[in-house]
Amino acid sequence: MDDIRKLIENWARAVHEGDLDQVTAQHTDDIVMFDVPPPYEGVRGIGAYRDTWPGFFEWQRSGAVFDIEELDVVAGADVAYAFAIARCADATDDSPVRLRLTFGLKMVDGQWRIAHEHHSFPSELSGEDEIRALGDL
Repeated sequence: MDDIRKLIENWARAVHEGDLDQVTAQHTDDIVMFDVPPPYEGVRGIGAYRDTWPGFFEWQRSGAVFDIEELDVVAGADVAYAFAIARCADATDDSPVRLRLTFGLKMVDGQWRIAHEHHSFPSELSGEDEIRALGDL
């Protein structure tokens, strides 16, 4: 589990630094990611995954932070999952709202690779209001 923890911590450091090659280095070619911004059906494949990052990196360079505050890992022999809480905000933002991250990993040629990512922020709406807001998309 330490190798998975290190893999995700290195990914987060690369995200913070805007290093696209390192962000994508430990992902499968068929990565599926569900992100905060559209497309709402997610992105599929390493090329589409790479394409999601430039805008985020531009925002990061404006002084934003991306720091994992909590990370839990559960691993079997061939598959694993991890979930994390991260501060992802403008450096001056003292909001308690945190980014939620979930990773699905699989063993490929003796190395752990990220095959799935899910990024989300909690909604401020109640369940019923959130469902109504989705109808407005």
